[in-house]
Amino acid sequence: MRVMAGLDRPAEGKIIVDGADVTGVPVRERNLAMVYQQFINYPSLSVFENIASPLRIAGKLSDDQIKKKVSEMAERLHISAYLDRSPSALSGGQQQRTALARALIKQASLLLLDEPLVNLDYKLREELRRELTELFSSGETTVVYATTEPLEALQLGGQTLLMHEGRVLQHGSTLSVFHKPMSVQAARTFSDPPINLFEAEVSSGVAHLSDGIAVPLTSEQQSTLTGLSRVTLGLRAHCLHATPQAEDFALQGTIDLAEISGSETFVHMKRGSLALVAQLTGVHELALGSAATMHFQPGELFIFNTDGTLIYAPGAAGV
Repeated sequence: MRVMAGLDRPAEGKIIVDGADVTGVPVRERNLAMVYQQFINYPSLSVFENIASPLRIAGKLSDDQIKKKVSEMAERLHISAYLDRSPSALSGGQQQRTALARALIKQASLLLLDEPLVNLDYKLREELRRELTELFSSGETTVVYATTEPLEALQLGGQTLLMHEGRVLQHGSTLSVFHKPMSVQAARTFSDPPINLFEAEVSSGVAHLSDGIAVPLTSEQQSTLTGLSRVTLGLRAHCLHATPQAEDFALQGTIDLAEISGSETFVHMKRGSLALVAQLTGVHELALGSAATMHFQPGELFIFNTDGTLIYAPGAAGV
């Protein structure tokens, strides 16, 4: 299936599915389903009837067939025990499962999901994300999943279309977009925590940052910089670590902030006008204002031209 949206002219925008414009098609005739951020269910219907509603509207199955399909879908989404209840009697997670079940049971050729997990607690989001990945991989439906979380996109995989302020920055397989962002803006958008960016002057194979910091570049990086003297370097937070390794570059500074998030610590460090964030595995107690040293491999640096386009991505000699 091919889905296209008219993004350049919103007033005349169209959604083309398999060559046909579906924007003017009546709701009952559209072969698509959608799940919103909010828990949208029919309040006057039971959970069973909420899930069954697309099948009843289609009018192609007997009551016994509908009951069987609803039971199977409820089992897959772990809400079998709540089929006789009203949506208002359910928790937020159970209500969203009901909305998902109603969308999935339609077996539409196109399923639109607008941040369907954003209002759920962390544990439930992780659980449902795993379940959705399994559900999507087992069906023939084209799924368009909108999210503002890079980690969620990486966990879901598939194809990613990266957007910023209504315009497409890049598209391709999720891993290729993440590992090879084609611009500074794409790298910013698809990095959480934000990617560290440094302006640098290059000479004799060395990138000179502010405050006298000189980072030696690898031979592969140098081969992409012919004729260039000014660039922007990018370093993702997870590439920084506190324990030195062979051929590491050591960057010294002071702790500006340390945030513990689950089993990770986000360390904000400053050195003069230079600021960066490191994503460290484990829980670390770091005093504000204390001295710290972070290490990274120069080969893990992205290099962007002064116009923001990608010159070098780690793991490749160029693009």
